[in-house]
Amino acid sequence: MKEVTIYTDGACSGNPGPGGWGAVLIYGDHKKELSGAAAQTTNNRMELVAAIEALSALKEPCRVKLYSDSAYLTNCFRQGWYKNWMKNGWKNSKNQPVENQDLWQQLLRLLEVHQVEFIKVKGHADNEYNNRCDELATGAIRQR
Repeated sequence: MKEVTIYTDGACSGNPGPGGWGAVLIYGDHKKELSGAAAQTTNNRMELVAAIEALSALKEPCRVKLYSDSAYLTNCFRQGWYKNWMKNGWKNSKNQPVENQDLWQQLLRLLEVHQVEFIKVKGHADNEYNNRCDELATGAIRQR
């Protein structure tokens, strides 16, 4: 399996409000940047969309290290939140419907194809690729 590094970020102007997402995919010496926007969304949705779009761009099953500054995204997989959600009929610990269920389910389908390790990075710090993803995400909002 090819080993790919992915950085993702989501942004929102207001929450909810216009949003954007950005991703940088790295394979060997190759880098690919992706971004997009939505008219009315939330920051959490954009974080999930960034991961979905980045993984969807892979042309074959890969081993992926996915870096994100979103605790919402990384903790779900590192702490296994989704397992309880699925077991409880997509209800959270407060017995309420899980937010962004549609996106979580898309992401879970992609995890059946790719081996993904989710890694939390500090946002707006000294991480070149995380900062680039933030630029892509906020730039997508402005270009919308």
